[in-house]
Amino acid sequence: MGKIIDISIFLENDVISDPPHLAPKITYFGHHGSVDSMLKYFPGAKAEDLPDGAAWAFERVQLNTHNGTHLDAPYHFHPTMNGGERAITIDEVPLDWCFQRGVKLDFRHFENGYVATAKDVEAELLRVGHVLNPLDIVVVNTAAGARYGHDDFVSSGCGMGLEATMYLLERGVRLTGTDAWSWDAPFVYIAEKFEQTRDAGLIWEGHKAGRHIGYCHLEKLGNLEALPATGFRIACFPVKVKGASAGWTRAVAILDN
Repeated sequence: MGKIIDISIFLENDVISDPPHLAPKITYFGHHGSVDSMLKYFPGAKAEDLPDGAAWAFERVQLNTHNGTHLDAPYHFHPTMNGGERAITIDEVPLDWCFQRGVKLDFRHFENGYVATAKDVEAELLRVGHVLNPLDIVVVNTAAGARYGHDDFVSSGCGMGLEATMYLLERGVRLTGTDAWSWDAPFVYIAEKFEQTRDAGLIWEGHKAGRHIGYCHLEKLGNLEALPATGFRIACFPVKVKGASAGWTRAVAILDN
C-alpha cells in the first residue's frame, strides 16, 4: 500500500469552520478531573487507590452531522433523487462509492464566490490528462483550503454549479468533495446574485443536482494541495448515523506505489 495522506480537518473548538451557531462544542475531561466519575462505579474506592490518582480522560461533544470533514448523503440535498426516487440517507450510501480512484481539480485560482462550470471541469481534466471513469471520486482544491483556521474560511473559495456537477454525474461520478465549507459557492455571494436577479435557480444549485442523479459529496476536506492530480485512491467511509443527512469521516488519500 502506498503513502497515506490525511485529507480531513479537525473537530475543534475556537476555529471558525462553520457559522457560529453551527459550530462544534467539545468539553474536555482530564484524568484528574474525572476521578469522581470513575469512583462511582467502584464503591469504597478512593482517588489514592488509582495509579497516580488518575482516572480516565473523555470528552463531551456537541455536533451536527455537518461539522468537520463529513460526507453528505443525497437526502441532505432533496427528498428525492434520480428524478423521483426516495433520496437515500447516509446509512444507505453504497460503500463502494466511498473507496475509489481519485482525481483532483485545482481550482485555487478562481476567485471567492466563483461558480465553476462544465467547461472549467473539462479544461482541468484535459490539463491533467484524465478521462473520468464511473465511480471516480473527484475532489476540488479551492482557495478555501488555505483559509482554514482564519475568520474568512466560510466565505472563501469557489463553488461547483449545477452544470459542473451534472458534468461529473453524467459520467458516472457518484462521490465528489471540496475543501471549502460548501460544495456550492459561499452563500454570501449567491445571496448577492439572487438579490440582483431573483433567480431562485442559483440557490444551492450544485447540491440540487442530486434531484436528477443521486450522489454524495465531502465538504471541509483539508490538505488537498498535498495530492497529485491523479494516482491515488480516496477512502471516506461515513459514520453510520441512522436516517441522517450526513456522517463524519476521517477521509484519507492513498497514493499509488
